[in-house]
Amino acid sequence: MTEAKLSTRRSIVLRRRPTGAPHPDDFETVEDALPEPAAGQVLTRTLWLSIDPYMRGRLSAAASYAAPVEIGEVMTGESVGEVLVSADPRFAPGDFVVGSRGWQSHSLSPASHLVKLDPAGPPLSTYLGVLGMPGVTAYSGMTDIGQPRSGETVVISAASGAVGSVAGQIARRAGARVVGIAGGPEKGLYVQETLGFDACIDHRAMDLGGEIEAACPTGIDVYFENVGGEIQAEIFARLNPFARVVMCGMVSQYNSPKPPPGPNLMFVVRQRVLIQGLIVTDKPERFAEWRALASPWVMDGSLHYREDVVQGLENAPEALAGILTGRNFGKLLVKL
Repeated sequence: MTEAKLSTRRSIVLRRRPTGAPHPDDFETVEDALPEPAAGQVLTRTLWLSIDPYMRGRLSAAASYAAPVEIGEVMTGESVGEVLVSADPRFAPGDFVVGSRGWQSHSLSPASHLVKLDPAGPPLSTYLGVLGMPGVTAYSGMTDIGQPRSGETVVISAASGAVGSVAGQIARRAGARVVGIAGGPEKGLYVQETLGFDACIDHRAMDLGGEIEAACPTGIDVYFENVGGEIQAEIFARLNPFARVVMCGMVSQYNSPKPPPGPNLMFVVRQRVLIQGLIVTDKPERFAEWRALASPWVMDGSLHYREDVVQGLENAPEALAGILTGRNFGKLLVKL
């Protein structure tokens, strides 16, 4: 306890609300003394910090499904850490946990928010990616909405990303034909050769609609939406009757001060399409389900994932700016 009190905590707080794309100057680093846990609390040292597209929404004061980060408040983000001090019998110093939040070198968390991890199990970082919120998002979206069946055609936008890569592999396990959309030949090669998708389209193609048409000659039965924009418009025009659309996100619009007008939805009536939004926290039970199901796949190498690691807490703001423009390749993490 004495050693902990001699240390300080570094935190990155929101300095101002960005207009358009976030910039590192929108944040600032502050320091304070390490807090002492009260009953039921746990102090952890952050090892891994997750960077995710949803964070852009937290920087805006606009009404959303979750409260915004306030000016001067620590930026939100899930992390994996090591317990330093525990005031709860469920955790002891040296335990590894997931569930603490905030862009901080050390986090004080309610014990009820934490899940203990087995250091002999999957790598700790995977609990922020393939076994964490992105993986659970893919699992919940495919299980509850997409429901891919053998022989159907499934299209995944942002297919090389943390959510899309898992969503496509789940559809493949269901026997579907899976087409990815990603940016550039390197990502496309990874999607096909490593993830096992049947095809991958470069979203920068001159004739995007023609490329989608060629890759999906019998139409599209399930679409997992992560991007929006032109990709969405081209996909919607090719949906089969009774297609299912999983609306997970639209990262192409996150930095836009004013979203573009939406599509004419008459095709939803004509094709009897199901379009449903997805917020992963709506069904928290999916986290335990997915980890029990997917951990053996991660351990035996049959569920593939890729991590893009940034070193140092101070680089988290630049990492967030990058993920919104597709600079990352795989699950974006900050290693402390």
